[in-house]
Amino acid sequence: MAVKKQFSSFQDLLESTEIPVLVDFYATWCGPCQMMTPILEQVGANLRDRLQVVKIDTDKYPNIASKYQIEALPTLVLFKNGEPAERIEGVLQAPQLIQHLSTLV
Repeated sequence: MAVKKQFSSFQDLLESTEIPVLVDFYATWCGPCQMMTPILEQVGANLRDRLQVVKIDTDKYPNIASKYQIEALPTLVLFKNGEPAERIEGVLQAPQLIQHLSTLV
């Protein structure tokens, strides 16, 4: 389950954790993005000690989306040590996503 936390900046969020951060760039009007919610809950539960899942609404934070060149939704970006390490566009089923991320975290 995703936990709502407040940070003064996206960079603070990335720098405040020792484990990789999987960011789900989404929009509330995006149907495929809504499909990712239960998938990401499974990913978060399976890889709970190995990565943190964060959701960012591109309509509320367009500057962050622009900085990381988010052009398609949903887009997942895995950050390691505060830097983008992997990018996944579109919907993946939970088993495939967990398997793929397991090789990276």
